Amino acid sequence: MKLKTRIFISFLIIILVPLILTCTVLFGLGMFQVKTLEARYGLDIVTVAPQIRALVIDAVITMIIILGITGLTLSLWIYHGIITPLDKLTKATKNIRDGNLDFTLEPEGVDEISALCEDFEEMRQRLKASTEESVVFDKENKELISNISHDLKTPITAVKGYCEGIMDGVADTPEKMDKYIRTIYNKSIEMNRLINELTFYSKIDTNRIPYTFNKIRVVDFFNDAAEEIGLDLETKGVEFHYDNSVGSGVMVIADVEQIKRVINNIISNSLKYTNKDHSTIRIRVRDVGDFVQVEMEDNGKGIAAKDITNIFDRFYRTDASRNSSKGGSGIGLSIVKKIMEDHGGKVWATSRENVGTTMYFVLRKYQEVPANE
Repeated sequence: MKLKTRIFISFLIIILVPLILTCTVLFGLGMFQVKTLEARYGLDIVTVAPQIRALVIDAVITMIIILGITGLTLSLWIYHGIITPLDKLTKATKNIRDGNLDFTLEPEGVDEISALCEDFEEMRQRLKASTEESVVFDKENKELISNISHDLKTPITAVKGYCEGIMDGVADTPEKMDKYIRTIYNKSIEMNRLINELTFYSKIDTNRIPYTFNKIRVVDFFNDAAEEIGLDLETKGVEFHYDNSVGSGVMVIADVEQIKRVINNIISNSLKYTNKDHSTIRIRVRDVGDFVQVEMEDNGKGIAAKDITNIFDRFYRTDASRNSSKGGSGIGLSIVKKIMEDHGGKVWATSRENVGTTMYFVLRKYQEVPANE
């Protein structure tokens, strides 16, 4: 049975039950008064009956009016407090069923219904936020797959071409064979890096990054890293400069592999968007009080001031056409930001267009805490 029907029946019961009881009581009282008057004063029932009947009728009419107004008022009050918000809840439910989340449900009605409306509105907001996040996530995943596919296509094509050259006998000298094999090896390393980046991205979304924190001597770690980076950049024709002014005893708590990932991602990003014939990368490691600050400077194209605060967001594009031509997954710097946050540090950048960009990140120093004696 619908609530409206129940309220209508309740309205009738509110009027009819008291009315019937009242009429019965009045009829009984009237008959009692008639017999009393007849016995006490000897009045004829035919004489007093019309007056009593008129009195009873007036009383019944008055009772009907009072009960009708009272019942109608109560019914309207209940209707407004329950039916109206329930109708809105019904419409809201249909909107959600149809996939429309762009509406607002204002709480109203009795306290219980109002609380239900508030909970429903909160559920709608969370559902909308979740839906929007899902749309963005799906879009980002599609973009990531597209970017990774684009990046994988180039080394795969190169590997295929050099393999065909070897099979067709084009590499007919030891020097050519060595060059072909080295190229295939380098391209396979590039593909492996892209696959690792994709795997690492999936771990970021599930907060399952595998960290192994250890005490690291800053001088030794960055000296070794700089030597490796220098050799790699030399093969690419990039000039490299390195300066470390941190004391030999300074240590940090960090994951060696992940800090290397930070450095490599920043350098890779710098090389990807360089526009100079003679590219330069500089790394400076400095002691800044409680922190060790690493500065990585390039002489590339630079970043506009309006974009500098957004470059660490996932898939942020400062120049869509440039990025699409250069390739890249679009998550390298967002990975850098995530790793540094998990290390209790931070990362930021400064840049001048057509001059270059400097990336900064800091790590807190490790300090021995003396035991209480």
